[in-house]
Amino acid sequence: MEEHPLSRRIRRVLELRPDGPAIEYDGEWLTWGAVAALARRIESLTASGRQVGILLHNTPSHVATFLGVLMAGGTAVAINPSRGDDRIKGDIEALQLPMVIGTNDDMTTLVTPTARTATVAIAGLADAPDVSSASEQRRDAGREGVAVRMLTSGTTGPPKRIDLTYDMLARSVIGTDFDIAPTPTEPRRGVAIVNAPLVHIGGVFRVLQCVCEARSFALLDRFELDRWADAVRMHRPQAVSLVPAALRTVLHSDLTRDDLQSIRAVTSGTAPLSAEDADAFTAKFGIPVLTSYAATEFGGGVAGWSLRDYQKYWHTKRGSVGRATLGAKLRVVDDNGAPVADDQPGLLEVRPGQMGAIGDWMRTTDMARIDADGFLWILGRADQAIIRGGFKVMPDDVRSALESHPAVQGAAVVGRPDQRLGETPVAMVELRNAVEVDILLDHLRKRLARYEIPTDIAIVEQIPRTPSGKADLTAVRKHFTTVDHA
Repeated sequence: MEEHPLSRRIRRVLELRPDGPAIEYDGEWLTWGAVAALARRIESLTASGRQVGILLHNTPSHVATFLGVLMAGGTAVAINPSRGDDRIKGDIEALQLPMVIGTNDDMTTLVTPTARTATVAIAGLADAPDVSSASEQRRDAGREGVAVRMLTSGTTGPPKRIDLTYDMLARSVIGTDFDIAPTPTEPRRGVAIVNAPLVHIGGVFRVLQCVCEARSFALLDRFELDRWADAVRMHRPQAVSLVPAALRTVLHSDLTRDDLQSIRAVTSGTAPLSAEDADAFTAKFGIPVLTSYAATEFGGGVAGWSLRDYQKYWHTKRGSVGRATLGAKLRVVDDNGAPVADDQPGLLEVRPGQMGAIGDWMRTTDMARIDADGFLWILGRADQAIIRGGFKVMPDDVRSALESHPAVQGAAVVGRPDQRLGETPVAMVELRNAVEVDILLDHLRKRLARYEIPTDIAIVEQIPRTPSGKADLTAVRKHFTTVDHA
């Protein structure tokens, strides 16, 4: 079978400058050659089209493992190592995979040996994987043409897997002409920072983008303010990516313009970011915030702000998530599927550019509007709307109002069943400074309608979040249900 252009691109970049710096991790630079060595070992264990489960941690060895599966033309099945032992074990058992790769600890605590599942324990880049072969051949139909079975964020329920093809990822990280695009002949200058988890589409996209551009990068195991700031000061990137929760942490930190002086733009996606927070970040650091709209199902982004658009339009279109990107088509439809006029609200449908010419319109659960210039506003999730006594409450409006209080680090809003009203909004709030609930309620009364005011506000040390940084609404809802029955 002919090698896919994405697999070929990865292989050629890894061979480009074997002694050159590839990944900076925990204060140590690792070379492209070291990454390539482990990637080739994993490639030798993987058959084209074969599914390989990977418990994905943010380490150089897991990056190399992931690349090795793609070099072989296999399918990397993302397994989240942070979901709790019982759920991870159940996930692996249900997947019935012919091979599972993880750390030695993963293999000991999470993977139950079976006769039909080979296991591969990885350690450092230079360490040979510890392979335990299956004694029986498992029938695996495989996923021909599928590069990654990627987990969704799991914001409103259990994460599900989406098949992302080699073509989709190649269009995202190389371009629409990926089949003829030339491989870089020299490593790119500058160092990127990857702090998104590999188990999420954001981390996969950033790593593949860096590798396909032959750009070295600093890999963080998670976003942590001081370590991220140290990486920015050391590597001086011109662009960084921050999910809204991380961006708000930076905004309300003691960091100054001098700390971030190399950065020319911040991109932000995965969750809603208010225009007020974006403007406050720009006012403090002098850095424009370019918001975007993406989903795992699309294989990446479908809308976003360019720097040129930002400079021309932000003052009149602030709060938008930008215009269609990467060849995507966007439209807003009514409940019957008929397109609505400019600036009218409805359900967003997307034809992702990553799907190519054969892509169909994909109905989202996001309420949106698109203006005459093609700028997209996300108005909230239709499936999360709270109907309180006949009045519609959009959780994002309440969340945004709570987060506009200077003492609030983050908020999450869900509906709670009510015998008289059907549902009422309730909120979980994470603080940066102590504040009374009554003060927060007074703050909300000046910004929201009476029916939008939460009937309960729970102050917590930390809001439960998914790997992508979104609030885990299932866990938030469970908290209020548990409280009700306590």
